[in-house]
Amino acid sequence: MAKDSCDMRGMLSFQILNMLKKNNLCGEEIARKIEKYRGKKPVASTIYPALKRLSNSGFIVGKRKGKRKVYSITKKGLSEEKKALAYFKRLYSEIQK
Repeated sequence: MAKDSCDMRGMLSFQILNMLKKNNLCGEEIARKIEKYRGKKPVASTIYPALKRLSNSGFIVGKRKGKRKVYSITKKGLSEEKKALAYFKRLYSEIQK
């Protein structure tokens, strides 16, 4: 993800990893939290493909809890989130110059 982090898909992946670092969440909870930050709720066709990509990359795992799937971050995901955070901090500091 880190090399793709400059596009919006990378930003979404970073936000998801960052949220899952703090709490295990289902897709709907992730969408609501993103809405809180961005002011607009992402549609399911944005959230669920991102969750699938992160899962396929080994950054998160999803476990069924009733009708919902609850996602948690893996060690690999924690490492990736840390790299992406450093990337965005560098990018932001360059913008501020």
